Amino acid sequence: MKKIIGRWLIVAGVVLGVGLAGGLPFVDRNDKEASFAPLPVNAAVAAEAVMVPANFTHLAEKAKPGVVNIRTVKTVNGGGPVFRHFFGRNPHGRQDPFKDFFGFGPQREFKHRSLGSGFLLDKEGYIVTNNHVVEDADQIKVRLFDETEFDAEIVGRDPKTDIALIKIDADPDDLKPLKLGNSDSLPVGSWVVAIGSPFGLEQTVTAGIVSAKGRIIGSGPYDDFIQTDASINPGNSGGPLLNLKGEVVGINTAIVASGQGIGFAIPVNLADDIIAQLKDTGEVSRGWLGVGIQNLTPELAEYYGIDAKEGVLVTQTYEGDPADKAGIKEGDIIVEVDGKRIKSSRELSRQVAEAGVGNRIKITLLRDGREKKVRVKLAKRPDTEPTMARGEARSDDLGLRVREIDPEIAERLGLDENQKGVVVTGINPDSKAAEAGIQQGDVVIEINRKPVESLDDYRDRLRRIDEGDTVQMLLRRGGGGLLAVKFKR
Repeated sequence: MKKIIGRWLIVAGVVLGVGLAGGLPFVDRNDKEASFAPLPVNAAVAAEAVMVPANFTHLAEKAKPGVVNIRTVKTVNGGGPVFRHFFGRNPHGRQDPFKDFFGFGPQREFKHRSLGSGFLLDKEGYIVTNNHVVEDADQIKVRLFDETEFDAEIVGRDPKTDIALIKIDADPDDLKPLKLGNSDSLPVGSWVVAIGSPFGLEQTVTAGIVSAKGRIIGSGPYDDFIQTDASINPGNSGGPLLNLKGEVVGINTAIVASGQGIGFAIPVNLADDIIAQLKDTGEVSRGWLGVGIQNLTPELAEYYGIDAKEGVLVTQTYEGDPADKAGIKEGDIIVEVDGKRIKSSRELSRQVAEAGVGNRIKITLLRDGREKKVRVKLAKRPDTEPTMARGEARSDDLGLRVREIDPEIAERLGLDENQKGVVVTGINPDSKAAEAGIQQGDVVIEINRKPVESLDDYRDRLRRIDEGDTVQMLLRRGGGGLLAVKFKR
């Protein structure tokens, strides 16, 4: 429960859940399926009829047997800060700060119970749910539609996408699995239905529309969520998002706690391969290129002198990894993978991951404005990624004070120990450099396309720029991303 509360607060105010908002009625009493009818249109409106479902009764009755309630028990040591606040006081009603600070006293164990949802994948008893629903669970109970209950075991988990696969031992004739649909063909604005157990209220049905696709909420490297105008609450996590055919198109996962009608589901096309890997091996293996990347901005495109408006900038290559072995370099711009155009770093990460360990991919990149093609044999993505690469001069006429990078500064800024350049330690807020967006902590690695590895390089580059001429700087910010700025001296 403590981890679930933490997720509620941490993921941009995201809490777990699912649900959707209702539609406009039109009743056809002779049709047992969800009913549809065109809204009135006039001559000025396109000839296409707008179809609106009358109700979701048949769909709900058909899908409910495939949705399960999941109850877990987790053991937590010490009861956490909330317990200590209310129960960790001495007989006089005051806390003992030294006892709490030094951790004296016995650490009691407490059983935390939590709720979630899931859906039957097949008649073998495999069930799909969210990783956060079953993570660290000591006991997992699954209750079916007919209220029969089973112990479940974890087959495999994938924290990076928040997907888990569990299994129960049940009579196949008693199981009513749901069919997987195609989330790629799910249009924005289409009707969807969700079934789950908000606040433990099992088999709750909600409905609404797809509000957007491809949403990034900061929960991991493979964010690609379906957004829906859902009425979502804790306990819905892991339940299915269904299209009007009753097919699963998403796995309900999160909401924005501070907003209403903003829910998120993992697209089933993203989950499909992950579920298959979990079923076969109990874990997920992803392709690994071995680069630090970021989206290409117009400023960076201008700095590198290219006309490309799409692509992904390589901010670093990891020594000995596939990209490094293939000759990919920092500053390269990846524009295609296996003939498919790459528009964002998220697209590149997903395509490389799905390509698979040991496979070769063909990458098209731009270097110094020229197109280059390389073939890369992918490795397995590590569980922990390598750290991204990140005497003092007096303030100069640019308004900057810089110094060379030493091991202490590199550690403080999260930089690679071999990072070259000079770090900005101070900046005049009224200077042109400040107006251009340079910040304290930025690392200057190039000036006017010339590398800067030391204070002498920095001074030499500036000496060659006359007053009134353009200064272009390539900066590293935040230990990874590159930023290009331009201003007049």
